Amino acid sequence: MEYKITTNSEYETIEIAQNIESEKFPNMVICLNGELGSGKTMFVKGIANALGIDEVITSPTFNIIKEYDGELPLYHLDVYRLDSAKDDIGIEEYFTKGGVVVIEWADNIKDILPEERLDIKIKVLGENKRSLVFTPYGQKYEELCEAVL
Repeated sequence: MEYKITTNSEYETIEIAQNIESEKFPNMVICLNGELGSGKTMFVKGIANALGIDEVITSPTFNIIKEYDGELPLYHLDVYRLDSAKDDIGIEEYFTKGGVVVIEWADNIKDILPEERLDIKIKVLGENKRSLVFTPYGQKYEELCEAVL
């Protein structure tokens, strides 16, 4: 089942992310996909804020993984520069480290993603307008979507 939401501002996108975070659990995996400038990092900022992380959140494009301490650890991955999961840098280890994993450009490593996860496709509809399509894989993620969307 898919869930669709349209946001009309960065604030609304952040608010959706904060709602998702409110249902967080250890080893949560959120996979973000969308074109450049669609709001993937903005979504991560919302999750980080709700986790109580005060650091400035930027996309880890060049270092691939950034770790932040919050209510649960936040592992922010940007795999845009990876050709495929063949670039074995230990990404899979993060799926079981007990934190919240958010992956930008997750389709680039789809062959190593866990079966249970939440996929979010972000599409630009206008200057500040975005379409977010949530696809949960697994019961925990279905329950999360039912609770907050």
